[in-house]
Amino acid sequence: CCWPRPDDDPVFCELLGRGTSCGRFSISVVGQTSSEFHYRRNTAIAEACVRDDRGNALRVTTWAPKFIRHGREHRPPMLIRKIEPISGRPVVRVTLRPASHFGEHPHAMQLGMHHVSFSDGGRSVRVTTDASVSYLAEDRAFIVDRCMHFVLAEDGPLTAPIHQLGADMFEATERYWTTWVRRLAIPYEWQAEVIRAAITLQLCCFEDTGGMISAPTTSIPAAPDGSQNWDYRYCWLRQAPHLVHALSLLGAVDTAESQIRFLEDLLVREGASRLQSVYGLSGERDLQERDLARDATWGPIRVGNQAHCQSQHDVYGSVILACSRAFHDERFERTGDASLFERLEALGERAVPLFDRRDAGPFESRAKPRRYTHSAAMCWAACDRLSRIAQRLSLTDRAGFWKKRADFLRVQILSHIWRESRGCFSAVMDEDEIDASLLLLPELGLVSCRDPRWLATLEVIGRELRSGDFLMRARPGSGEEPEQLYTLSSLWWARAQAAVGRYDEARETFEKVLRGRNGLGLLSERFDARTGRLWGNFPHTAAMAAIITTAARLSCDWDAAA
Repeated sequence: CCWPRPDDDPVFCELLGRGTSCGRFSISVVGQTSSEFHYRRNTAIAEACVRDDRGNALRVTTWAPKFIRHGREHRPPMLIRKIEPISGRPVVRVTLRPASHFGEHPHAMQLGMHHVSFSDGGRSVRVTTDASVSYLAEDRAFIVDRCMHFVLAEDGPLTAPIHQLGADMFEATERYWTTWVRRLAIPYEWQAEVIRAAITLQLCCFEDTGGMISAPTTSIPAAPDGSQNWDYRYCWLRQAPHLVHALSLLGAVDTAESQIRFLEDLLVREGASRLQSVYGLSGERDLQERDLARDATWGPIRVGNQAHCQSQHDVYGSVILACSRAFHDERFERTGDASLFERLEALGERAVPLFDRRDAGPFESRAKPRRYTHSAAMCWAACDRLSRIAQRLSLTDRAGFWKKRADFLRVQILSHIWRESRGCFSAVMDEDEIDASLLLLPELGLVSCRDPRWLATLEVIGRELRSGDFLMRARPGSGEEPEQLYTLSSLWWARAQAAVGRYDEARETFEKVLRGRNGLGLLSERFDARTGRLWGNFPHTAAMAAIITTAARLSCDWDAAA
């Protein structure tokens, strides 16, 4: 629970396994024998039903308030937890120990009449409750014979009695989410899966600036060796077009617009200078990566991400692709204009000379830079979309200018990535390399999905990258281990299969990926195909967005279903 922003120092961080008693907010039932955890239908409200060895049962409901008031959206920095007996008289123990510096420093505690205040000398939070304050402070077990609330907020009194505030906030929050979901345009099939993915994307959007984090977690290991522990609580530009596309497909245009507005604000500050691959939620440039400590089992706990220093040439095309939606989607409140086009043209000018230069690639390799096909393809896409935008604005000369550049780049790229000896495209220009990023070439439009060269490439990918029912990101021996599969690879593969008419195979692949979600319907960056265990930061917004776009591609039409 990073407070108050998703990229801030957390107040609760037991997930990091620091081996300390602080950084916890746990509600445990004495003698627990079973538990069920789920979201309330079509909401972001979490519920747990817990039973003990005496037949008692307890419901724990947790939510962050979000509601409409006076025509405006309100999202106070607040977390509410409610406990209520379902049957009998369950006994619980509530452990509440906020911390700072990622669990190193416990907060000082001060008791009030109906609250406990916590402070680290700079940040203060207050938990107001209608349970016993003494039991809460002393971590003592107590009987739950009525509904009780715990309201975590900034230090200060509540504006209403806690039972009334809890009831009002619950009703308003549930109404907000169910109303929001009702406005979505969802495919006929996989409706619940798409709705959960949509809510997750909305939760990962920092609405104050429009930035969307890659995941709300840091340092969850992507593999058992403990070395790949990254901080994903930032905004990766390469994810922007996929997020905007998924949100627009759903009709969540407000959130898509806020993402584009974040990019526009970024361009105003950065101009035509070198764009980073990743920024903070307010556009912060300095995301210096540092290790805070090392967990004995899972490796370092990291804050920041060194990817902000890497050369990533696909970012220019990514921003242009994301922003191009504003020029073509009439649902947008503020459509793209000549001013935005001028800023995007500056990015195109940066992209053209970089198309065949070395960079860290789509998977941010920390090894020696190479001339990655995906980066080159995104530079081509920058020119291609600028030509389309110019046509939309009736700027005939500029449309022709950018089309000529796009045509030139296409010829150059295809000549350098086609490997006659292997009979397929390469993921690295003028080298023999296969990885899952090649699956995006037809989606970008660089090649047709009916191009014989692409069909041959798809066969090679299926033969060399397939691991059981799923797809590896790269060949074994290239740093990719079959056991921890990159979630996006298999989702891209399902869409690629559908594009060439292999719908049965595509649906089977998609269904198997969906079965890899956890009980709440969420996916992480990676998963273990043998055990079903999720790996890497969680939930991964790019994977959740890919659920939406893949379902939209594979679902039968509503008319056909009816």
